[in-house]
Amino acid sequence: MIETDVLIVGCGCSGLYCALNLPRDLKITIITKSMTERNDSFLAQGGICVQRDDDDYESFFEDTMKAGHYENDPTSVEIMIKSSRDVIADLLSYGVEFSRDKNGELLYTKEGAHSKNRILFHKDITGKEITSKLLSEAMSRDNIEFFEYTPIIDLIVDDGVCVGAVIMTPEKEIKTVSAKYVVLASGGIGGLFKHSTNFKHLTGDALAICLEHGVELKNLSYVQIHPTTLYSQEPNRRKFLISESVRGEGAKLYGKDMQRFTNELLPRDLLTKEIYKQMEKDGTEFVWEDLRPIPKKELREHFPNIVNHCHEFDYDVTKECIPVVPAQHYFMGGIKVNYESKTTMPCLWAVGETACNGVHGKNRLASNSLLESLVFAKRAAKDIVNTKTERKPLPSVDFSKYDDIVTLKANRKARVLEEIEKDGLKNV
Repeated sequence: MIETDVLIVGCGCSGLYCALNLPRDLKITIITKSMTERNDSFLAQGGICVQRDDDDYESFFEDTMKAGHYENDPTSVEIMIKSSRDVIADLLSYGVEFSRDKNGELLYTKEGAHSKNRILFHKDITGKEITSKLLSEAMSRDNIEFFEYTPIIDLIVDDGVCVGAVIMTPEKEIKTVSAKYVVLASGGIGGLFKHSTNFKHLTGDALAICLEHGVELKNLSYVQIHPTTLYSQEPNRRKFLISESVRGEGAKLYGKDMQRFTNELLPRDLLTKEIYKQMEKDGTEFVWEDLRPIPKKELREHFPNIVNHCHEFDYDVTKECIPVVPAQHYFMGGIKVNYESKTTMPCLWAVGETACNGVHGKNRLASNSLLESLVFAKRAAKDIVNTKTERKPLPSVDFSKYDDIVTLKANRKARVLEEIEKDGLKNV
């Protein structure tokens, strides 16, 4: 048995930021299903939103609500926006570098469905820049311990209270973890889909486990499709995302006749529908995206990762269009949490993409994901500090339930997919 004060399941930006906001006298254990750097936070390209000034609040709020079809929780949206500058200040203190102009002032870009430029970015690898700096800081702290290739297998619950978890070591041993507080930060559900921008190992494990223990979930059918990923004939390959930022900077979308067919800055769900309509009209499996309207210097400096990746597939984006197709990208639903990221089970919190606090509503506004994850991860940390509890002896665990892990995982995937598809994929 492993003993810890706080067990955090997942090491994306939300899990790491939660850990960094906890007191250093708490022992923190972070487990991850894969390597520490193989999580979707590292893949985020576009940027992170921030309320630039007091005058920006109303339009930021309205942009977020409109993109979410007004199904957002207004209080959650308000919390996110009003906490944004505090989060950016923290990131800068951890050494995160955002793009700046020649005078050293922060640069702001614009993406689809935003009415103003309010997105900070680092080239086209903003998620990697933020998450790598958080990871470096977390690894430097003596009270934080990491375990890679160590998935959660189950929660341990005593009289309705979460008291720990069952995990599997890289050597396939089943062990128990005794924890006063447990935080689920295990990411999205892209691994359940044939075509997704997510890492394949993100299969909604925490959702399945919560279903088994009666922890409330919310809006499981709210699955976002990103309208533009690089088309490939390799069906099992993780789709490479062509950031919304390129359309914010002027990239255009064409049908097979090489004519524009839509407003490229529509919210993601609406643009996805327009692309599907055009594909059906043209009888094609993709549409064309033209990055040539973006000046070559800006293209290479702002989007080097996209330029290089397309080059690997023999596309020169400075000279030709690229084929793009929608793919599953983000999960707006998840484990139901309150404004402090607390689930319906005592001593259990959820943050990041695996949680649903209502910020995104039915559809996420571009570049709100990193911000939302960080804001509510910090609130979870503060709530944990304010939640006083004593360590309880672990109840006996029936390890025979985990004899056939392969079947257990398959059944859980099927259960989550069944719940997601109950009302259809409402956002597609």
